[in-house]
Amino acid sequence: MVRDARSEVARAPSSGKLVAYRTVTKRLAGAAGEWITKGVISDILVDLAGAHRNFGLSTDHIQKIIAEEFSAAAIQKDEAADSRGSSILYATQNEARSEVSWPNPTQISSTLAPVEQLHPELLPDAIRGYIWDVADRQQSPPDFAAVAAICAIAALVGNRVRISPKQADDWEVVPTLWGAIIGRPSAMKSPALHAALRPIYAIQDEQRKLWEEASKEAVVDNELNGMHLRDAKKKAKKALESGDSAGARSFLAERELNDGSELSPCPRLVVNDASVEKLGEILNENPRGVLVVRDELYGLLSRIESGEFENERAFYLEAFNGDGCFTYDRIGRGTVHIHACTLSIVGGIQPSRLAPMVRAAMSGIKNDGFIQRMQLAVWPDDLPSWRWVDRTPDSTSAALYEKVFRDLHGLTIGDTANPHIMRFSPTAQELFRDLTTQLQTEARAGRLPPTVESHILKMPKTIAALALLFELIDGGRWEVGEEATRRAMAWASYLRSHANRLYASGEAMAEDGARLIIERRQQLPHQFSQRDIYRKGWANLPDKDAVESAVHVLLATHHCREVAPVKGDQGGRPATTYAWHPSLNDEMRGDVDAEK
Repeated sequence: MVRDARSEVARAPSSGKLVAYRTVTKRLAGAAGEWITKGVISDILVDLAGAHRNFGLSTDHIQKIIAEEFSAAAIQKDEAADSRGSSILYATQNEARSEVSWPNPTQISSTLAPVEQLHPELLPDAIRGYIWDVADRQQSPPDFAAVAAICAIAALVGNRVRISPKQADDWEVVPTLWGAIIGRPSAMKSPALHAALRPIYAIQDEQRKLWEEASKEAVVDNELNGMHLRDAKKKAKKALESGDSAGARSFLAERELNDGSELSPCPRLVVNDASVEKLGEILNENPRGVLVVRDELYGLLSRIESGEFENERAFYLEAFNGDGCFTYDRIGRGTVHIHACTLSIVGGIQPSRLAPMVRAAMSGIKNDGFIQRMQLAVWPDDLPSWRWVDRTPDSTSAALYEKVFRDLHGLTIGDTANPHIMRFSPTAQELFRDLTTQLQTEARAGRLPPTVESHILKMPKTIAALALLFELIDGGRWEVGEEATRRAMAWASYLRSHANRLYASGEAMAEDGARLIIERRQQLPHQFSQRDIYRKGWANLPDKDAVESAVHVLLATHHCREVAPVKGDQGGRPATTYAWHPSLNDEMRGDVDAEK
């Protein structure tokens, strides 16, 4: 009926527009009693109220016709209908306001901050070739594999080798690193992650096989030991019964009074999914530290973002420094003391998933420094073009890359109890001092948001850790030299640009979501709510916070506005609904006419 009404008014000559509009309005008003109960009358009124743009009717005429015809119609069948009818009339008049009170929509522009590219010189020679080979064959940004590789190497070194960034001070940095590779679903994050982590998984698999063989031997040894022990006890008993106490002692002394040695724990380098309690046990069994790998980092982040798991959040915050301890008490497990919380983290995540967490940090809701600990968060631009690549992997660079992992895993220059401490060379020390001074000065100037300040204040630890790792990759074992330090300083600039993009992502993702809603507005009711959008399950609007932020952008740019809320038959707080700017309704009508 509404479509027929539009067509009828559209076909009327210019001189008869007003009569035609009054006629269809009266017809719609007559049926309004039924439509009110169905909850669609407001959509119809809002649609007709914008007709003055298409049909040349003035706003005064629109308001007058709607008021007269709906007052004359018998729509007030009961108190609920009367209440809703009044609200609808108000909403309709609200929608029929002139263009002066509803400015034309403004353009929604992207605020995605620019980022620096990862240049080959930022990586040590020993791992550079493999990273670029993987990126070329997969047609993925090299940033993804590079960050995953560095985080894995950090986990292999663990807390056994540390850097003291000052010459006389006792400040020590454990090279734990947290990385996030950020990109849309088809950006090849997972393949790059798996390729970069192949050596660390290979080492872990080899260790597990050796452990399984050793465990089999240990089971046999324990059984034999038990048999000997039982035999010794029998002999001791006989000697004791005969009054030979010395002989009984001699028999028992030949065998230790135990049931065999405990099996050693399975060595671990990588953990994919574990509770904090289990992770604590793994760390005690592997005190050098482990790498937490999450193909979808959102699962881990969303869990610890939840107020239900505040204890887990506290644990991860403590684990960032790599040299702290943590104790938890549980009825089932009892008291577990973790002597060395040393964790590196890496995983992939979509921008739309990360944006709400960034917004929470920027607003102060969750600004405890967790997001800022993702110091190796990279969000590179999509590749400008894609090409088909089908060639043999570079075996030479792959072998060199794997050798780095095996050499660092087998380091013997330090252990958890007595770590090997390295310092900067004199020239490198000056470079690090100047960079740290620059970062501290910028962060304390009061010109940056608190979240960004916190991120910058954590960068000296990151740069010191990177310099140490680059030196170890290059074969250095005693001091961190100028080359490794300059490379780490180049990473400071590179990572800072990606941090800028990260902290602007809340606004950028809201704008992307707003554009998506506009593009798909025909799938929504004419008068829609945030719930209508959320229930669509659109990829760039994964949660209610993202929908709310996108709608705020639409309101700020005049693409839509709130309409007067209408109470339901059951009472309660009415939902906030929104109506599109008349110019967007015109476009939708044009699309419908084109389909006809």
